[in-house]
Amino acid sequence: MALVLAGTSEKLWLGFAPKYIEVLAHGVLSAAQIILVVGIFDALQTFLGAIYAYPGAWLTDHWGQRKSLLVFSLISIAGYILVLLWQSWLALLLGSFLFLAWSALSLPATFSVIASSLQSHRHTMGVGVQSMIRRVPMLLGPLLGGWLLTRFGWTDGVRYALILCIVMSLLTLAFQWFMFEPDKKSAAQNKNSTNVSISFFTVVKTFTPALRELLVSDILIRFCERIPHAFIILWAMDSGGLTAQQFGYLVTFEMVTAMLCYIPVAHLADKYGRRPFVLMTFVFFTLFPVTLLRAHDFKWLALAFIVRGLKEFGEPARKALIIGEAATELRARTYGAYYLIRDCTVTSGSFLGAWLWSVSPQANFIGAAICGALGTVWFWWFICRQREDSACAKP
Repeated sequence: MALVLAGTSEKLWLGFAPKYIEVLAHGVLSAAQIILVVGIFDALQTFLGAIYAYPGAWLTDHWGQRKSLLVFSLISIAGYILVLLWQSWLALLLGSFLFLAWSALSLPATFSVIASSLQSHRHTMGVGVQSMIRRVPMLLGPLLGGWLLTRFGWTDGVRYALILCIVMSLLTLAFQWFMFEPDKKSAAQNKNSTNVSISFFTVVKTFTPALRELLVSDILIRFCERIPHAFIILWAMDSGGLTAQQFGYLVTFEMVTAMLCYIPVAHLADKYGRRPFVLMTFVFFTLFPVTLLRAHDFKWLALAFIVRGLKEFGEPARKALIIGEAATELRARTYGAYYLIRDCTVTSGSFLGAWLWSVSPQANFIGAAICGALGTVWFWWFICRQREDSACAKP
């Protein structure tokens, strides 16, 4: 329930933020400056997701799940209040350091729980179920947020959305306050089994060759995702003529498609091997910006977002690969280190996307597709083709 409430509060308005920046900055900044600000905002989402992941894992190891999640929620609420009281594009940039805290800081703790609670051959299914739960707010949030913006306009609509964010975040706090915490004896044993003095670089040195190659391919694929990410709503509303509510429908198509994939694919990946499904998800990542090239109305955009939903096809398998390659006593910090390296690198993709968008939307989409193709080929060559299980059949 905490995952659903916190996620819904964030997704209620965050997906519309690039357009909101455009609205706030109109008449204050030039068109080129607005594109740059949108790029900076998108880069901050990636960068903060990166630098918060490892501290989130470290704090969870030291404080426990309940205390750390309570603190993360309070930080996010402070960010929502800032954006609510100060309606400026600059408030969104500064507030992002706060309102993105919960989702970024709590992620390593979530996957550590999955790893410790399930046997290795059930990791993909565990991640799949968790991913489905996280997609519920991704489905509900844009629908409600799109309705608010269409009904009340951008200024009042975002204000009401932020008030709802604060209310739901307070409810999240209440659920977390009564959340079950592992008994102190088990927590102490876990703390003793994990050397708290282990540095970030020591954790990185424990990466297996397979995890390193996965990281490289994942970085390329995330460039494919990040280059057009902040500008998709601008493409849909400015070029496709969609309303905020119609854009919410597109996100619904994406999330429903993703949720339909998770459980059956997770079952097949745990049974027959994870790598082929990861390869397929990288293919769909690459196809999404290609489909956007033809998407100039609601019908074609709906098709593009269904393809975007299919990119979640092998995401549980990919995350299960990370868990499976991590040392048992360092799972949370390995996951945090992996995301820190990946997302710090991919942050530059937002600036590259802004530059390509200033050239043309088509240049942006083609550049993204090229990165996706490179990442897909890298994964196939180093993880599938050159592994001893050349048929990609083993987990």
